[in-house]
Amino acid sequence: MPILVRPTTPFPGQKPGTSGLRKKVAVFQQPNYLENFVQSIFDSLEGFQGQTLVLGGDGRFFNREAIDVILRMAAANGFGRVLVGRQGILSTPAASCVIRKHRAFGGIVLSASHNPGGPHEDFGIKYNIGAGGPAPEKVTEAIYACSQAVGEYRIFDGGAVDIDRLGIQHLGEMAVEVVDPVADYVELMERLFDFSAIRRLFASGFRMRYDAMHAVTGPYALAILEGCLGAPAGTVVNGTPLPDFGGGHPDPNLVHAHDLVAAMSAPDAPDFGAASDGDGDRNMVLGRNFYVTPSDSLAVLAANARLAPGYTGGLAGIARSMPTSQAADRVAAALGIRCYETPTGWKFFGNLLDAGLATFCGEESFGTGSDHVREKDGLWAVLLWLNLLAVRRQSMETIVRDHWAVHGRNFYSRHDYEGIGTAEADGLMDHLRGSLADLAGRRFGAYIVRLADDFAYTDPVDGSVSMRQGIRVVFSDGSRIVYRLSGTGTEGATLRVYIERFEPDPGKHDQDTQAALADLIRLADQIAGITLRTGRSAPTVIT
Repeated sequence: MPILVRPTTPFPGQKPGTSGLRKKVAVFQQPNYLENFVQSIFDSLEGFQGQTLVLGGDGRFFNREAIDVILRMAAANGFGRVLVGRQGILSTPAASCVIRKHRAFGGIVLSASHNPGGPHEDFGIKYNIGAGGPAPEKVTEAIYACSQAVGEYRIFDGGAVDIDRLGIQHLGEMAVEVVDPVADYVELMERLFDFSAIRRLFASGFRMRYDAMHAVTGPYALAILEGCLGAPAGTVVNGTPLPDFGGGHPDPNLVHAHDLVAAMSAPDAPDFGAASDGDGDRNMVLGRNFYVTPSDSLAVLAANARLAPGYTGGLAGIARSMPTSQAADRVAAALGIRCYETPTGWKFFGNLLDAGLATFCGEESFGTGSDHVREKDGLWAVLLWLNLLAVRRQSMETIVRDHWAVHGRNFYSRHDYEGIGTAEADGLMDHLRGSLADLAGRRFGAYIVRLADDFAYTDPVDGSVSMRQGIRVVFSDGSRIVYRLSGTGTEGATLRVYIERFEPDPGKHDQDTQAALADLIRLADQIAGITLRTGRSAPTVIT
């Protein structure tokens, strides 16, 4: 087999974040940049010779070129077989599904998730382990160490794979099987949800709008919603994946999914609206003129999980990221199960799921999932909501308000300050860390600080410790302000500020969220000096 061994030198900064390595496309297009990182993945692994690798991505710009390189490098490094999605497509949850079903050694997922795509935008790559989830920190640290020492890479020279044609092809001794990217995922969803009940819901005249945002979930939503479930043609909009996501920002929130929000606020609004992001692992759900926060969505779905066939046995536990609201904690307490609080990043849920300690997981950043795969799964969350709506035959708003009446409402909002200079963002966080000791016990108007710390997490399964995972300021009434720097961007820094207040009185549940949190929003700026230190008088995005 013609294998080339090419000399190279390390690139600085190839350190995987919470979801792999994300950079501008132009960075990945540098000679040897992608090759170095892929070789570093392979160099950090042991025992994969002759094994199966899963490969695919969200179809963004540079996806096909990267797949060609990775296939040839996998052949040169000794993999026996690669399963690649037709046209290079595999949603992130579908990649996890394929890894698990076919007992693959691992997988490489090409995506920058909800970040924009195109020749001048973002690209990303991450390694998923054999359990189907993102590589844990010990693996990403090993990959980074290899990237800083790499001196050569191996690549198969010759031949090419037609990734548009289903079936088996070969690169030397390695088999490349181009698979239907949707089939295995659809099969799994059919086992988890009552498709017959959802079909009857659509047959009754129920209307839905699903905005795939020209991202990867389009083919999946078309196959399931309009195909398997009989939703009317046109239920799925923007269903064709495009390399630049149609020029949009494939992030399913109130700002970037503005067309869906407008449709759900119109006089003739559908009964249910939903959107997913670039790689299909996030979701936003809405009723008519009614927005459901991801935190509330996790809590409501957990409270009603038994209505879906895949979860009739109940939940072993719930896990949420630390910045996510504590609404799920109240459901867990009512169910008599544990709620785990982890750092942000789906990889932290993996050990809990593998150990059978948790069944449902969620993050405030529009991510929800369960133990069916080891990634968050946007379309899964939408289907669970449809299953719930089909069984309860109530509107989404009624279901959520009934939930608040039982469990109380956690008013919750996230304020993002995007594109802050790295030095300013680091300085703000350093200032906060330096003031933690003085914050405890301080009074700010009606609020008294009960706890101020930099969140640290000890994994209950393997004992690993993750430090500096976000600064928490918790008040005596349970209200919280949390500050984090996001690891998902490619330019500057994004400061995320999370504000939460619990309201047990149903008579006060109709307040506007920002009004209900107004005092805490002012406190968040005062305590951290956001305006003073960044020059920003308002957040870029509020969700």
